[in-house]
Amino acid sequence: MKLPREFLFGFSEAGFQFEMGFPGQEDPYTDWWLWVHDPDNIASGIVSGHLPENGPGYLALYKQDHDLAEKLGADALRLGLEWSRLFPQSTRHIPASVERDEHGVVVHVEVSGSSLRQLLEAVNKKAVDDYKKVFSDWKSRGKKLIVNLNHFTLPAWIHNPIEVRKRGADRAPAGWLEDDIVVEFAKYAYVAAYIFNEYADMWSTMNEPSVVPVSGYLFTKSGFPPGIPSTEYMVKALRNEIVAHAVVYDILKETTGKPVGVIYNFMWVEPLNEENEEDRKAASNAAYSYNYMFLDSVLTGTSLIFPFSGFKNKADWIGVNYYTRMVVTADRSSPTGWKPVTGYGPLCAPGGVSRAGRPCSDFGWEVYQEGLEKVLVDVYKRYRLPLVVTENGIADTADRYRPMYLLTHLLSLVKAVQQGVDVEGYLHWALIDNYEWAMGYDMKFGLVKVDFETKKRYLRPSALLYREVAKTKEIPEELLYAQ
Repeated sequence: MKLPREFLFGFSEAGFQFEMGFPGQEDPYTDWWLWVHDPDNIASGIVSGHLPENGPGYLALYKQDHDLAEKLGADALRLGLEWSRLFPQSTRHIPASVERDEHGVVVHVEVSGSSLRQLLEAVNKKAVDDYKKVFSDWKSRGKKLIVNLNHFTLPAWIHNPIEVRKRGADRAPAGWLEDDIVVEFAKYAYVAAYIFNEYADMWSTMNEPSVVPVSGYLFTKSGFPPGIPSTEYMVKALRNEIVAHAVVYDILKETTGKPVGVIYNFMWVEPLNEENEEDRKAASNAAYSYNYMFLDSVLTGTSLIFPFSGFKNKADWIGVNYYTRMVVTADRSSPTGWKPVTGYGPLCAPGGVSRAGRPCSDFGWEVYQEGLEKVLVDVYKRYRLPLVVTENGIADTADRYRPMYLLTHLLSLVKAVQQGVDVEGYLHWALIDNYEWAMGYDMKFGLVKVDFETKKRYLRPSALLYREVAKTKEIPEELLYAQ
């Protein structure tokens, strides 16, 4: 059960969920700040009422957290930039050269030297200094750094979900529905590459891009902004994200020469009844829609949601986020022809037991460790690109299941590697407890417990198991037990 010595162990973090916690570190210029502070959202229970400014305070305590990560055997961190911190005000007035194809789709954005100078004058200097301190501290330890450009949040000047809900998407800043968001995202990427490339070993354009349109416009009870049901909006937002990734991939490759990837959320999809042909077909269709529609659109030149085949090979590596499976059954009344089955995967009772008799997290996500191996094998066979497990973990306040979850998922990863899958690292979500979007502080994912009043950190027992594996690059025989 050994892994290569160069295999990376570490942690993933996202700015909005970790950075705040002390006065002066607030980020009121992002769409999620507006969303979770909205009195109507709080009163109706759309969001928890917990506020991000009371978070773990990573921006102030990063050295302490890096010490913890290093002690636990981390070789790498995946850290995020917040677009809204770097550009709290609009950059629309700064010109860029835009090339479109015959369908009107943006295929290239060029920022001239004079425009780059204007962007560098407009960028928030304090935010730049803050990120440089964080990045340089980690790099000074001889560690690897993956820099991610976008993890759900957008600047409020390009997405104000409260105004969208009140006035409509055509009369308010509408985020990924905006016609010029690809160009604005490209400008931000140019600046990020120019300023932070000396610290980055690898780049990622986005984390889980499909979550934003699917949760914001389809599964509107998820608590994600703007909470407006619209299949049309969902598809448009997803298309713009696909184009933005492809354009920014080219920008990062041309300006940095570093490996550029995208981080995606995967579930292993299974039919409710393996003997039923309709259920098997439903599972196949669901797997494509959930796992592969976005990636096919940017890697293979084929897409079901684009009227053209314009993008190919727009990633050097793929980040695999995996938490649980999905079980589906055929449903002729559904537009998709399938529906997820309650009692499996993410549709279980919090802290309960799934219909398969498996334990479930505080979130109600079924523990299904075999799925990680299956996803890694499937994704690698499909795209033949290096993979990094960029998120894997469990909401488990009591640390009741996390040691077992961690061990069995690492075993699943090792089994995939033994089958020839090129997996370069495992980044746990998360090092410390964090702000879990609409759920606030109720969901504890950290190997390290955070007292949000004092900001003190305390190792959970699972952290010691992680340390053992990360430092030795193997799963010791004495940790293996009869399942």
